[in-house]
Amino acid sequence: MPVEKLVMMLGLPTTISMMVTTFYSMADTYFVGKLGTSATGAIGVVFPLMAVIQAIGFMLGHGSGSNIARLLGAKDSETASDFASTAVFTGAALGLVMLALGMIFIDPLMGLLGSSDTILPFAREYGRFILCGIPAMIVSFILNNILRYEGRATLAMIGLLLGGLLNVVGDWLTISVLGTGIEGAGISTMLSNYVGMLILLSMFLRKKTVTKLQINRVFKNGKNVLNIIVTGLPSLARQGMSSLSTATMNILARPYGDAAIAAMSIVMRLSFMLFAIGLGIGQGYQPVCGFNYGAKKYARVKRASYFTLFFSSGVLFLVAFGGWFIVEDVIRLFRDDPDVISIGVPAMQYQLMSIILVPISFIGNMLFQSIGKSGRALFLSCLRNGICYVPILLILTPTIGLLGIQIAQPISDVLTAIITLPFFISFLKKL
Repeated sequence: MPVEKLVMMLGLPTTISMMVTTFYSMADTYFVGKLGTSATGAIGVVFPLMAVIQAIGFMLGHGSGSNIARLLGAKDSETASDFASTAVFTGAALGLVMLALGMIFIDPLMGLLGSSDTILPFAREYGRFILCGIPAMIVSFILNNILRYEGRATLAMIGLLLGGLLNVVGDWLTISVLGTGIEGAGISTMLSNYVGMLILLSMFLRKKTVTKLQINRVFKNGKNVLNIIVTGLPSLARQGMSSLSTATMNILARPYGDAAIAAMSIVMRLSFMLFAIGLGIGQGYQPVCGFNYGAKKYARVKRASYFTLFFSSGVLFLVAFGGWFIVEDVIRLFRDDPDVISIGVPAMQYQLMSIILVPISFIGNMLFQSIGKSGRALFLSCLRNGICYVPILLILTPTIGLLGIQIAQPISDVLTAIITLPFFISFLKKL
């Protein structure tokens, strides 16, 4: 199949999957926003925790998936099943450990994530249900990515889509109808994650996949775990840096009040929704890249890489252009507070100015991760939310105040693109 058509075919369901992932937190933000500014801020405080959970899931999912795609390209489905089983059972075990530690240290954890004294009660109540859902979240991300790297992106989408819809309905029912407050949002998110995991798991149990999940395969080759971690480190770094940067931003925004934390929480979710559109297209590209690289069809790798870059940039430009005119209305939808709106609107508009450059960073990262060049992928994955963003945030905020928080991410996006582009172009020229 022409790679352009193939990337589009795999990219559409993965884009929907990424959008659904954002709906988990977007739905919580919308319904919790009706409870007050401090409650809205609590969603922003817990967001870094969810980013860490996603980081573990993506590390194991992308780490195993990259190997699976190349192994299937080389027609070795048995070893591919070893990688799939190792990732899923390892993820479940890590999830249980994180759940136990999080429950024991929940108050210090919320403070570390940037909670103020007024936000802490809300963050604690919401966070404990998010902690209960950790095993399901991690396993869901792993299963989703294994399906996607097999080329079964539609099956991968179904579990997340149904889980996301359940979360929206659950938020409405628990908060708007039953009046359970922020606890209801946490319960809804937790239950929807477990339902989504079971749906994704059923794809494997009903033998709709090439790879098989069997516990005896976990210990078949001890090097598989190390291989998965090394290959998945860029994903861990990318999501982990997102957690670090969000926590840092919350701490720096704390002196400006709960409205600043709430506003930037809303902006980060809206920005991630735009980012998820491009990221979904890019994740449709990853199995194409990995499979064809494993099959030594390098011309197809190059064509897919350039097509994905230009197409995703074009899509994000159109979305950003249209979104510019409705920024205030969208932010008001989540929290109708004059202070939140006055901080959030300019921050979101600054982000829209740089969003077209974001595909350069994640496609460059995905290229090297998909073909097993973990060192370069790890470095590039640390740029946007870590190496570039955190120092900018720490320098600008004491210097120009709240404006520094609002413009730090767009500046980081520009610097990340400038650094990534030479890596991307020079490798494809040599390929």
